Amino acid sequence: MEDNEDGIVLKNPEGMELIQTVDFFTPIVNNPYYFGQIAAANAMSDVYAMGGEPYSAMNIVCFPTKEMDLNILIEILKGGYSKVLEAGAIMAGGHSVEDKEIKYGLAVTGIVKKEHIATNKGAKVGDLLVLTKPLGTGILATALKAKWEGYKEIEELVYFWTSKLNKVAGEVIRKFNIKGATDITGFGLGGHLLEMSKASNVQIEVWSEKIPILDRVIELTQIGLVPEGSHANRRFCEKMVKISSDVDPILIDIIFDAQTSGGMVLCVPEERVDEVCSFLIDKGEMGAVIGQVKPLQGNIFLNIV
Repeated sequence: MEDNEDGIVLKNPEGMELIQTVDFFTPIVNNPYYFGQIAAANAMSDVYAMGGEPYSAMNIVCFPTKEMDLNILIEILKGGYSKVLEAGAIMAGGHSVEDKEIKYGLAVTGIVKKEHIATNKGAKVGDLLVLTKPLGTGILATALKAKWEGYKEIEELVYFWTSKLNKVAGEVIRKFNIKGATDITGFGLGGHLLEMSKASNVQIEVWSEKIPILDRVIELTQIGLVPEGSHANRRFCEKMVKISSDVDPILIDIIFDAQTSGGMVLCVPEERVDEVCSFLIDKGEMGAVIGQVKPLQGNIFLNIV
């Protein structure tokens, strides 16, 4: 963009398909640099979830320039840029508008070989579900906004997990030829698994006691610090979901908690699940087996036990 052009010309890598996605939102943490990193990591997750790698990114910015210090905006952009660099992609400019509310994210172009593409419709009966990040960021972000006791520590915990790229999970898709995958964001684990089960015409069984949960999330859920979006997720899905009577209602709230920059769920053939989990753990990531793909029974696409 050195010559003040309105666009950028990139060479299309030979033999690659393009993935295009966009996402932006309002701050979930107080630190502007953290927010930039989280928003960028979140936007690039859709590329990783399809087995791709981010290739280029463009900023999407809304900011009240007349009311707030521009250094806040600079820190947000620095945070986003740092994550794009970490992903090995090119920051290709972007667009900003004057707005009373801060919003930030990225439009991302990714690349992937055709044989490595994973989708929602790739879940096969017998596959085990491997989750790569713990749940609860929506509940923690609600507590952070309320400045609940220990909110500074909560912010650091939210930042650690939500700024973490799903890069290694994307590697798993390519290395192990995974065909079914999704990232966990605004619809929560339950909502995104329901999307996958419907697209694949299967039933997904979730083992509620096996789901990893972030520190303090159970305590805060018991108090009632559950975002409205999480309740909306549950209401929208309930007609296609069966919940065993012995499942703790607190766990159901967490399963439908609206996540920001959550982990990925990988549908892994049973004979390869140990290998996949070992690969994730060796790379410093989490690999938790939380359920299995079953044959479809009636109109129940998601069975929580």
